[in-house]
Amino acid sequence: MTYSTLDYQIQDHILTLTLNRPEQMNAFTVTMANELIDAFNRASEDDEVRAIVVTGAGKAFCAGMDLKAEGNVFGLNESLQPGLEDMERLDDPEILHGLRDTGGRVTLAIFECKKPVIAAINGAAVGIGITMTLAMDIRLASDKARIGFVFNRIGIVPEACSSWFLPRVVGLSQALEWTYSAEVFDAEEAKKGGLVKAIVPADQLLEEAYRIARKLAKKSPLAIALTRQMLYRNAAEPHPLAAHKIDSLAVFYASQKDGKEGISAFLEKRDANFSSSASKDMPAFYEDWIKRYS
Repeated sequence: MTYSTLDYQIQDHILTLTLNRPEQMNAFTVTMANELIDAFNRASEDDEVRAIVVTGAGKAFCAGMDLKAEGNVFGLNESLQPGLEDMERLDDPEILHGLRDTGGRVTLAIFECKKPVIAAINGAAVGIGITMTLAMDIRLASDKARIGFVFNRIGIVPEACSSWFLPRVVGLSQALEWTYSAEVFDAEEAKKGGLVKAIVPADQLLEEAYRIARKLAKKSPLAIALTRQMLYRNAAEPHPLAAHKIDSLAVFYASQKDGKEGISAFLEKRDANFSSSASKDMPAFYEDWIKRYS
């Protein structure tokens, strides 16, 4: 797929995914949503990709939804009168294109991705510009970043599954304060609230993201993929027994190939040469487990 709103570049097993509408401060559109979904699905199954860095072209990361779009700016069909029962047919074209939150479809694609994702927040990140990063694993902020969960300011509500992700990232009280106030804040407050890992000078941001990505890219792709899904999914289970069941299966299968190589490399004091593929070698239970939540 050729992208009109993104730049997709792979080097040294690291995908740099750049939101690429710099003249519009990378404002989010339905087209961008569809392209991001395709890009994350594509990267998830591409063995050349072992880590993903997401950033923005120009001075902004993403300035939120493009509010200048004609009609319903969210691309929604206002002739519908949906209820809870309609959300049981998410793949129905009428619901898919006329009702479903586009930001939520993006964060679900990120959530399902088998590769670790690092957000390099280089500038303004408001609305969907910040909520899309909540499904990413590590967030770095430039010292020029400005962040805001601004939905209540314009009379709408948080989207992109952020009511699930944000309290898990920063805690319920902080999530409520930021979403209620709808204020824009700086990188220092984001770090203080636990939203970002670190604040990095603007000219060093990408290199710091790549430094982390390079470390992750050296690990077993299969172990990383399983670990990512286990932590996100098992942490939401009501009892640790559910995690024990999946942990047991994952350890059983991972130990038989990359696990043996990793132990040999450790004992021989050498770098491991992991050969398992996240696209072809996921254990048999994986698809059934993932489908439980689809």
